[in-house]
Amino acid sequence: MISKKAAAELIAELNETDETESLEAKSIAEASVGKSLFETICSMSNEPGLEGGTILLGVEKEELSLFPMFSAVGVRDTDKVCSDIASTCATIFNTTVRTDLHVERIGKTNVIRIDVPELPAHQKPLYLVSRGLPKGAYRRIGPTDQRCSEEDMLSFFRGKENASYDRTVIAHATFDDIDPQAIEAYRKSRREANETADELGWSDEDLVHALGGLHRLDGELRVTVAGLVTFGKPAALRRLYPSHRVDYIRVPGNTWVKNVSAQFDAVEMRGPLVTLASRVIATILDDLPRAFRFDDQANGQRSELPLLPVRAIREAVVNCLIHRNYQSAQPVQIVRYGNRIEFKNPGHSLKSVERFDDPASIMRNPHIAEVMHETRFAETKGSGIRRMRQLMEESGLSSPTFESDRDADSFSAVFLFHHFLSPTDWEWLSTFREFDLTDDQRRALIYVREVGAIANQTYREINRTDTLAASKSLRKLRTANLLADRGSGSGRYYVAGSELISRLAPNSLAKDEDSLGIEANSLGSRDQIKIEDLPESLKVRVKLIALGRRDAPEHMAATIVELCRWKPLSASQMAGLLDRNPSYLATKYLSGLINTGSLEYLYPDQPNHPNQKYLLKE
Repeated sequence: MISKKAAAELIAELNETDETESLEAKSIAEASVGKSLFETICSMSNEPGLEGGTILLGVEKEELSLFPMFSAVGVRDTDKVCSDIASTCATIFNTTVRTDLHVERIGKTNVIRIDVPELPAHQKPLYLVSRGLPKGAYRRIGPTDQRCSEEDMLSFFRGKENASYDRTVIAHATFDDIDPQAIEAYRKSRREANETADELGWSDEDLVHALGGLHRLDGELRVTVAGLVTFGKPAALRRLYPSHRVDYIRVPGNTWVKNVSAQFDAVEMRGPLVTLASRVIATILDDLPRAFRFDDQANGQRSELPLLPVRAIREAVVNCLIHRNYQSAQPVQIVRYGNRIEFKNPGHSLKSVERFDDPASIMRNPHIAEVMHETRFAETKGSGIRRMRQLMEESGLSSPTFESDRDADSFSAVFLFHHFLSPTDWEWLSTFREFDLTDDQRRALIYVREVGAIANQTYREINRTDTLAASKSLRKLRTANLLADRGSGSGRYYVAGSELISRLAPNSLAKDEDSLGIEANSLGSRDQIKIEDLPESLKVRVKLIALGRRDAPEHMAATIVELCRWKPLSASQMAGLLDRNPSYLATKYLSGLINTGSLEYLYPDQPNHPNQKYLLKE
């Protein structure tokens, strides 16, 4: 999203959060604009749902200083540079790009601010004409510009037709794969919502066609993704969409366990959405802790209710099912811990984090969503997140947190079984009086105590604040040793620091120190692996990459896969072996290998887990 802040404020934001998907800093040599500037303009113009971004030209990071900071170094002859950029944007791409260029004075230097709007779908993909497709097209993934893949091309061209993926025809599906019982379940729910609805009198084929479940192709009605996912027979779903399922996983304790085969119970649920949704909701509600309520008007009889609001759980389940990316070969995961429940579905939010509370909804699967709305599983369009927050707060529980990860193409929601701020919490927080904490900072400490880690986005979620305020508060907690930071830039997150650990009861933070990376030093030198430790089949291969500074991307990716086949490894461990930067390795290779299904996370429910490692996906 294009920021409305002044350039000086954006530099301050860079020093708090580093470069992000919508904010980039670039220096300039003399009056020459490098090709990387136009790659960034291309990526910000193309990235779906980003709503554009801002580039600050004449700002650089002092990498060699003890504390690297962004500062304005200025641009000479700003008029010429602005003219060059504008004219190049009109000729270098397949479509003319109209950026907003203006000069801002910072101290004694001039900085050029370039606001890049996102192109409408029918004009994508934007690409460098000299390189052609797909090499000349870029997407904005995190703070990097990445060349588009063939799959990206398909997505862009589908957007040109203004057709969603759930409208795609499935090659080997026929109307015989549609389950009459699922259609009847829809009719029943629709009748309860509106018994005079016209579609109740239509034939099954006409009904499914009207709902987008069938599409006429070459004179023949063919089953679409929406039709199969919403009304498909179980056997057809297994044959054509094996990853279309919901995994309900129960984990003892409050942290994901490494020996997963022996430590948790899992239930796999499959079926058409019109019947699957209610089964998933019922499974969760049956397993939730119960709260007791006494009815004063009924002779003091006691009622048992789920600890979390039923409607909030329903909204979370429906959100997973209608907004998931059905192109991804990953199931929806619902993980029940001792102190919380987490919902995770493939497919990042098409709305930016700042707009989660906005009433308007951007639908990834509009035909699937419409069926769920008409059957009253989903209530008011675009109000799901706002409604979940309201329901939790009305019940005296902590507001749920939501995280959209564009790199991993995933979305997660976390509901704590916890009343903020309870008398017990206040008693515990009284031990931190010497630190003069705000209520927002107290909530952050409780969140880390319950979940194990917190990021800037999560801090903003639970406290409804902005990026800079969150960064300042988290930095204060880190300076006081209440939190310890891990990672860097936009990937930075915080775990319990020594002062927080000293005020925790034994085992109240996690099952062991290693689960948070405290004391165990999992990111430090003791956890690094040497080439000599590798199997013979990998030693020579890795040594050749480490000795040379460049290697074919496909060779590097294949080597990473083989390393993870040997044993689960962290990004820093692989970076040490291959002599590469961990952030570069994660952005350039690991996120792509996760997306293609070659690798998977050791802690799949927490992509930013402090001890995250990558392993071969079986």
